[in-house]
Amino acid sequence: MPPTDATAHPAPTAHSAAATGPDTGADTHPSTAESSTGEGTDSEGTDSEDTLDLRLPDELLALFAAETDTGTAPSRRMDMTSPASISAVGDDLLDHVANWGPVVTPAGVFQLVPVHVDRDLPLISRWMNDPAVAEFWELAGPQAVTESHLRTQLSGDGRSVPCLGVLEGAPMSYWEIYRADLDPLARHVPLRPHDTGIHLLIGEVADRGRKLGSALLRAVADLALDKRPSCARVIAEPDLRNTPSVAAFMSAGFRFAAEADLPAKRAALMVRDRSLRHVM
Repeated sequence: MPPTDATAHPAPTAHSAAATGPDTGADTHPSTAESSTGEGTDSEGTDSEDTLDLRLPDELLALFAAETDTGTAPSRRMDMTSPASISAVGDDLLDHVANWGPVVTPAGVFQLVPVHVDRDLPLISRWMNDPAVAEFWELAGPQAVTESHLRTQLSGDGRSVPCLGVLEGAPMSYWEIYRADLDPLARHVPLRPHDTGIHLLIGEVADRGRKLGSALLRAVADLALDKRPSCARVIAEPDLRNTPSVAAFMSAGFRFAAEADLPAKRAALMVRDRSLRHVM
């Protein structure tokens, strides 16, 4: 599964990671993705709000129908230069991440830009080979390792969108925005329809330890809530060992909901609730 750490770790269908430390993410994708934010606290189980809603999302039913009719899953390739190239099904699953637009943060103007493999692979691969990132994302090695991870997401049905985080015009972080309720994560923790997951890593060492992870996590979580009216919660699952990442999520307005045993790690389930966003 991908990481959900603010500093570094990938995921199969949906990773969540942020980076000021190495891991901020969720362990839910075909690959391992953590969030590296480098920036915590209860440890008991989920609260009474975190109950499983057994109603299947309309999008999932539509995907099942499409696969039954055609024998193949809908595909989409995300090109940051042409959002229109995304298939209708993939586009709908996350409400046009490419069009979420820039947002002003305490660190400057920030924007999520969908990954273009031919352009972005060398940079992302270099980040994945940073030891602090590799510990949680597990994508170190030749560029082909990172390329395979990226192309798997880009050739999917749109339930996970890999992006560069561009701050003041400079790419400085890698993100995976995903439908947590349609991800393997849902087999391990109670999720609700349209829960949105985040994986993040901060790429440059100089950008870590500056509280950027917390500021950007809050900004992206609020973007997801603003741009996805059906989404009531933003989810992340950083490795419990990644204390800076867990702390970054908490500083960004996420609450600690539970510990979760995932296939590749023991995670902290972090939740940012729409209903609490103005008080946390």
